[in-house]
Amino acid sequence: MKLLRQLALALPLFGLVACGDSSGPSLSTVSGANPPASQAAPAADKKKIGLVMKTLTNPFFIEMEKGARRAEQELNIELLVKTAAQETSIEQQIQIVEDLIAAGVDAIVIAPGDSQRLVPVLKKAGDAGIKLVNIDNRLDAEAIHQTGGKAIPFISVDNEKAAYRSAGFIAEGAPAGTQAAILEGIRSADNARQRMEGARRAFADNPNIRLVASESANWKIDEGYAVTKQMFARHPEIRLLFAANDMMALGALKYLQETQRSQVKVAAYDALEEAVAEVRAGRLAVTVDQQAAEQGFQGVLLASRLIRGDTVPALMLIDTRLVTPATLN
Repeated sequence: MKLLRQLALALPLFGLVACGDSSGPSLSTVSGANPPASQAAPAADKKKIGLVMKTLTNPFFIEMEKGARRAEQELNIELLVKTAAQETSIEQQIQIVEDLIAAGVDAIVIAPGDSQRLVPVLKKAGDAGIKLVNIDNRLDAEAIHQTGGKAIPFISVDNEKAAYRSAGFIAEGAPAGTQAAILEGIRSADNARQRMEGARRAFADNPNIRLVASESANWKIDEGYAVTKQMFARHPEIRLLFAANDMMALGALKYLQETQRSQVKVAAYDALEEAVAEVRAGRLAVTVDQQAAEQGFQGVLLASRLIRGDTVPALMLIDTRLVTPATLN
């Protein structure tokens, strides 16, 4: 747990995400796909694309930026990466979009921290002729409709399905009377809701399991620790725990190790390096690789196509993979 202790001490404000919608058309992508050479712009006519993320204190978004930077090189565009301090810093994200509008960027690719509160400022960006691409966490369609905005192309994963598989992995073979709990993300985020629903469905599909607690820890490692502690104070017999991202799972694992609750199975989501190490060590049962770098790459690629006037898909779903001891071996 050396990595976990270091992470908990060095980055107490970590938080995360990530959203997919199983309805409508979808496109499964392959990491590393190269765009045609004709997509590259002449050096004298570089287009500016702003990438707005929740934070860079979470390794998920660091990987997302790496993918976006790869697209920047391959497409010969200028990428402006902007992030808020924390995933809960919604007002800061709004100001970032305002700044990008003032800077006259050609497109904005955004992983919004909130599914509704960013909609008005993005409507303003669209009205200014800026092309928009939504990645990771889906903007609320009804909120977009109410502002009179146009539908925004969305790239992510099927969060409900991936969370169902992750929680289902630890639910398999559970004996009668098994108690389960869920650590949710930010409740105003659509991907958090989908992951919670996927985990709930996985636990409900096993008649031997009873869900006794479901609380938000806001994607953060320190809140994951604190909320897990509260859950076990009320329900000491919990044996299954699904965390909607790795950061909360790492906080939960820290508490479980301190209290010597080795019988609790924990499932997570994101496949951060630290979480994969916990899977390899046998302390974390499973996590979900949702290809953050690919989401960043495809987001910038789609924005570039919109700038050229191409027709793009309304929905693109990136493949997910379960990371378990078996797949690591």
